[in-house]
Amino acid sequence: MAHKYFADQFDDEEVLFVFRKHPVVMRKGLIVGLLALLLGALVGLGWTMHGATLGQFYVSILAGFVLGLIAFLPFWISWHFSVFIVTDQRLIQTTQKGLFHRSIVDMGLAQIQMVNYQIDGLMQTMLGSGTIMMQTFVGDLIIHNVHHPAAIQKRLLEILRERGVNANPYGNKDPRETIQEEAEEA
Repeated sequence: MAHKYFADQFDDEEVLFVFRKHPVVMRKGLIVGLLALLLGALVGLGWTMHGATLGQFYVSILAGFVLGLIAFLPFWISWHFSVFIVTDQRLIQTTQKGLFHRSIVDMGLAQIQMVNYQIDGLMQTMLGSGTIMMQTFVGDLIIHNVHHPAAIQKRLLEILRERGVNANPYGNKDPRETIQEEAEEA
């Protein structure tokens, strides 16, 4: 393999699909950053009312801007470095929380039984975000605030089908046949 996309990638592994959460997950950081900028402007305005120069006003705005960036940075790092990688062998969920905490969930594609999505409410509909729910042999994997969940679910199912993984709770049978068989047995 000529190029590795991530550190733990196997030599015979190919990255098929990469996705992140919706940028809306950074909204708290954006609000805090903008409040810091506003605070800098208000401090500068207060100084100019008490005889400070225009240069000092701009310095206070610059200080508010820098403080806002510092406040926003951990939220951006958490969003940017939290990534979902689908390879031809597995699904890797990397979750970054703050600056120094990272967790990895690594599951083989054959463990995935079902992939569903949910869009709940007006805000998620307008922003194009939602929740991906994967049922696996080891439990449920729920990914909140995913950008374009329908497209991601479709792509995940395509990858699973291409790899011969049947993400269908009824096995290889048509669900209608299984339901009919169960009704006949009852």
